[in-house]
Amino acid sequence: MFRTPLCDLLGIEFPILQSGMGNVAAPDLVAAVSGAGGLGIAGGLGLSRDDLRNRIRQVRQLTDRPFGVNMWLHTDLRPPADVARIPETQIKDVQQALDGMRRDLGLAPATARPAPVPDYINEAFEVILEERVPVWSIGLGDPGTAMVKRCHERNIKVIAMVATVEDGRAVARSGVDAIVAQGGEAGGHRSTWLKRGDREQAAVGTLALVPQIADAVSVPVIAAGGIVDGRGLVAALALGASGVLLGTRFVATRESKAPPMYKDALLRSGSDTTTLSDAFTGLYARVLRNQYTAAYAKSGAPVLPALVQSNAAQDIRDKAVETSNPDYYPLYAGQGVGLIDDLPGAGDVVRSIMDEANSILSGLASRIETT
Repeated sequence: MFRTPLCDLLGIEFPILQSGMGNVAAPDLVAAVSGAGGLGIAGGLGLSRDDLRNRIRQVRQLTDRPFGVNMWLHTDLRPPADVARIPETQIKDVQQALDGMRRDLGLAPATARPAPVPDYINEAFEVILEERVPVWSIGLGDPGTAMVKRCHERNIKVIAMVATVEDGRAVARSGVDAIVAQGGEAGGHRSTWLKRGDREQAAVGTLALVPQIADAVSVPVIAAGGIVDGRGLVAALALGASGVLLGTRFVATRESKAPPMYKDALLRSGSDTTTLSDAFTGLYARVLRNQYTAAYAKSGAPVLPALVQSNAAQDIRDKAVETSNPDYYPLYAGQGVGLIDDLPGAGDVVRSIMDEANSILSGLASRIETT
């Protein structure tokens, strides 16, 4: 088994990280990945101080291995938008677009303003410091030098995800310990801290982005986007990465808290079934195309600010889960979804990726020697 500088940096056995995917990445999943030698990362988005502390302590009850906690630092959440200041016409247009879906699900139409988004970022960061979480993982934001310094004072490693070379240089200047280069194939939200003008921006493919960021910074780079197996890990290493971060592959595991209909949709989907949409949260994310994405795009309705859009459609998501209806649920998935056809344990995923990667590397060495 091989090790990379990332393994030594994070104190892990294998250079495989699991993305901190909100409530999908609950303690069981995190502990399974870390226990198998990778780095499990718990989702911390939207959790209050007490809830986040409880999640961290639950992980520690399940594993004594290093793990991380993920937070968003998007500028639109620091602080969140004031719902009371959103124009009434915008609220009306969004609710009318959602009402068509509500009719399909047997829900009553809605006219009320969505619930506000809690302002938990600062208190969540304090919990991470107090609990001395081994790794702080950042999506959609630049922590800046002050936050990184406070982490380093407590021996907390800091990883930031970016989707452009420019942002990679920015977080490197902030002093982070490693950088995730998120290729455009990746599932979930585009890791930028400002919403770009259209969905095609900040969507550079993994093959092009990883070596550019590896050349631009001096810290270890972690590749993300379309990677689900040992072949992806070997390719990432060849591009200059020291490890890989996987999201979609770990959604489709037994420990994942994704609804069963979400997992089933992943198993049934090919790589050409994804799209970039801001209709679920107000920020661009790669998801499986479904009735929700199609209907919202057809409506021409605007989207509300970050996560306020999510709150507006909370009843739709709840009903979709209740009725096991994937047509109206946010099915975050990367383009590697076409390579996923089973629901193994998360620890088995880590081990199988390493076994396959080692086999490929051995085979490549043999082929090179004989040519």
